[in-house]
Amino acid sequence: MTNTPRRRSPAPEERRIDADRSRRLLLDAALEEFAGKGFAGARVRDIAARAGVSKDLVNYHFGGKEGLYAEVQRAWLRREDAFSDPRLPLAENLIRYLHDALDDPRPMRLLAWRGLTGVDEPPPDLTDGADDLAGMRRRQRRGELAADLDPATVRLVLLGALAAPVVFPHVARRLFGIEPGAPEFEARYGEGLRRLLDHLAPASPAADGPAPDDE
Repeated sequence: MTNTPRRRSPAPEERRIDADRSRRLLLDAALEEFAGKGFAGARVRDIAARAGVSKDLVNYHFGGKEGLYAEVQRAWLRREDAFSDPRLPLAENLIRYLHDALDDPRPMRLLAWRGLTGVDEPPPDLTDGADDLAGMRRRQRRGELAADLDPATVRLVLLGALAAPVVFPHVARRLFGIEPGAPEFEARYGEGLRRLLDHLAPASPAADGPAPDDE
């Protein structure tokens, strides 16, 4: 009679590595599904199938669909911290955001879906409502933007400029004659954004008077 060797139980370190791998797979699969279908349209079973793991692991690691979506948001905020630097000139920071959006369009698509999701099943929101405009006002005081420009309007317009090639790739392709993901598009569009920002700055910081104080 042949003795069947007993399976060795995984060591704690092996279990931790396996759990970390499952979380990474689920987060990447969730970003793909949420970006493609929105929060309301994405299904836990489809996310788990894409990740190649049991759907029970979504509840185990994230507490369900809402927790998984919130963790996708947190992952984006950590990613943003890695490339965004408020000390850089506005144009340089904008170019960094553009590169990130074109390199991986999924977070921008996810943001677009947030605006398209109905009130019946709103996705979790980690931003606590309003965006902070203090940084834009500081840039006005430094003379990067004319003092008579509304910071909220500038912020929204710049977000739209970043989102446009991701949300309307067919329009970008028709206008530029280049695929939005191509390096040539990024270079040309980025330079165009730089020049637009140059026109939003005052001729001299003192000419337009002091910028409004932070609220």
